[in-house]
Amino acid sequence: MTAGHYKLLIVDDEMPARQRLERLLDEIPEWEVAGSCGTGAEALELVQRVKPAAVLLDIRMPGMSGIEAARHMAAMSAPPAVVFTTAYDHYAIEAFDAQAVGYLLKPVRVERLRQALRQAARLSAVQLRELAKAGPDDSPRRRIAARLGDQIRLIPLSDIMLFRADQKYVSVIHRNGEDLIDESLRELAEEFFEAFIRVHRSMLVNCAYIESLGKSADGSYFIEVRNYAEPLPVSRRQVGDVKRYLRAGMSKTPPRPV
Repeated sequence: MTAGHYKLLIVDDEMPARQRLERLLDEIPEWEVAGSCGTGAEALELVQRVKPAAVLLDIRMPGMSGIEAARHMAAMSAPPAVVFTTAYDHYAIEAFDAQAVGYLLKPVRVERLRQALRQAARLSAVQLRELAKAGPDDSPRRRIAARLGDQIRLIPLSDIMLFRADQKYVSVIHRNGEDLIDESLRELAEEFFEAFIRVHRSMLVNCAYIESLGKSADGSYFIEVRNYAEPLPVSRRQVGDVKRYLRAGMSKTPPRPV
């Protein structure tokens, strides 16, 4: 390897932790620190601009956790390798081990850092989903990542009116337009069950945008959705769940998918 050949980003909300990692990387000349930042959102911007080979990524950060940031990175056309840095206890570490995910325990030691970078591998979407379920960060994402060529667009969950399955992709209908994502409607329903309700086998609707439930002359049901021009069909299988949610005053968690 040539010194400075591999670009690396450091992401941690604590400046002393970033500085410590930079000092340790001075002892590993084949890796060049191409940038550092303190939030997940900044990390995504840097990754798209710098295109590093690897990212040292803290788990607990304000606004966007390291797990969520890594999931968005995984949506890129050429995602970097990710090594998480964490101070979690041994129960959470078991989750990392179970998914064969690279991680470093704080305080980081140079030999462990060298080894982790040597073994760094890109994370699959499946690994990241399972890791999030296992404990280190079990909260749903606050944004959805849509890939646009080499770039990604982050769509706030609060801007999304509905998800609609369309053959092998899912369309995300949001305030600023429509994008395609490579995720399954079933997984989205499981992750966002507190905010979205299934109204059809091919459609999830953001509960905050539902205005009313109606019935056509032929007996079929539909809902009116704020900021969406057309009424959306409600399947007979799902109409009971929608009615119960509306009767509850739209203030309770919608039924969890089964």
